[in-house]
Amino acid sequence: MTRTAIHGGAPPGGPYSPAIVAAGPLVFVSGQLPIDPATGQLCSGGFNEQAEQVFENLTSLLAAAGSDWSRVVKWSVFLADLRDFAALNEVARRHLVEPFPARTTVQVVLPPRVLLEIDCIALVGP
Repeated sequence: MTRTAIHGGAPPGGPYSPAIVAAGPLVFVSGQLPIDPATGQLCSGGFNEQAEQVFENLTSLLAAAGSDWSRVVKWSVFLADLRDFAALNEVARRHLVEPFPARTTVQVVLPPRVLLEIDCIALVGP
């Protein structure tokens, strides 16, 4: 199982690689919302708190699949407001490791009070 970042063209504007080559079995994690698994409710707080909850939810699913953030090859971020882009990068840097996975970030309409959703694709196994 390997992950190799590919660079060229415009430099990335955050913690992601422009492209990444990966080999091995994969897990595809569905989009996660900032839902507290203990209560089943939207977590309280602003963007940073919601982003941390989403990353915690993804971390749990990755672990259950036998993976972690060091094996993520692609993640997609859906923001309610692109003005949260810089805050997203700050939170992401606490979870992601180099070589950073590839990323797509778009602004979308999300459920009421939900500020972001993230999904990912990761390698599985040793």
